Amino acid sequence: MENRFMLYLRLVRLDKPIGSLLLLWPTLCALWIASDGKPDWYLVLVFVLGTVLMRSAGCAINDFADRDFDRHVKRTADRPLTSGKLRPLEAVWVACSLAFLSFLLVLSLNWLTVGLSVIALVVAATYPLFKRFFALPQAYLGIAFGFGIPMAFAAVQNNVPWIAWFLLLANIFWALAYDTEYAMVDRDDDLKIGIFTSAITFGRYDVLAVMACYFMMLIIVLFAGIFTGLGKWFVMGWSLAVLCAAYHYRLIRNRDRNACFFAFRHNNWLGAFIFLGIALDYALR
Repeated sequence: MENRFMLYLRLVRLDKPIGSLLLLWPTLCALWIASDGKPDWYLVLVFVLGTVLMRSAGCAINDFADRDFDRHVKRTADRPLTSGKLRPLEAVWVACSLAFLSFLLVLSLNWLTVGLSVIALVVAATYPLFKRFFALPQAYLGIAFGFGIPMAFAAVQNNVPWIAWFLLLANIFWALAYDTEYAMVDRDDDLKIGIFTSAITFGRYDVLAVMACYFMMLIIVLFAGIFTGLGKWFVMGWSLAVLCAAYHYRLIRNRDRNACFFAFRHNNWLGAFIFLGIALDYALR
């Protein structure tokens, strides 16, 4: 039998860091752009730790909200809460404790960032409910996963310029792309239990929709990079991200469950290439 510590690690998905990375890359991109490539390393530490803590809190509260659904989905049936290895109240306490620790980190920043963190918490906490009634909950997830972008600009500049909201829009399209790939894995089970996902909403146009979302995300990021004066290294990183998106098309076009899941996880590289392009462009000037 698993010890309790390992059950808690599984509850908050620390054994599966892909979720934290998908939150982290857009946040780091925003920090670098907001600071002209010279972020305060204390800010970097706060946002990295805060991202991991809030993603972990979100996983716990999501499992609490979905505990009656997850037992009907092959991929999630053995999660600690759904399988009865942890009690629902434990998940709530874990989520609240991690969110509180994250909030303590944010309190060391300016008040605009603190205020935005409260909005981010509300969005993250309400995301599980959107799967009950909203046809594209992945779009709402994109807001939750991307709210580190305006927070990063607020922390650096004590202001949230329009470019931050533009990058948040790019993140919404990116989340729609990668989380639709994720939802394609569970589509049959989700149809049976009656929850909404973008994979169900897009139906037979799911692959086309994923690629359209990648296209919109990449175009917005390219425009933002050019507008902020980024050059050849950024374009190189962006070009590698384009190749990642093309590779994902090859993976998902036949809708094989394992290939779709691999494409979802491979988005880590897409985000990493964009960030590395931005960071190198500032560093090598």
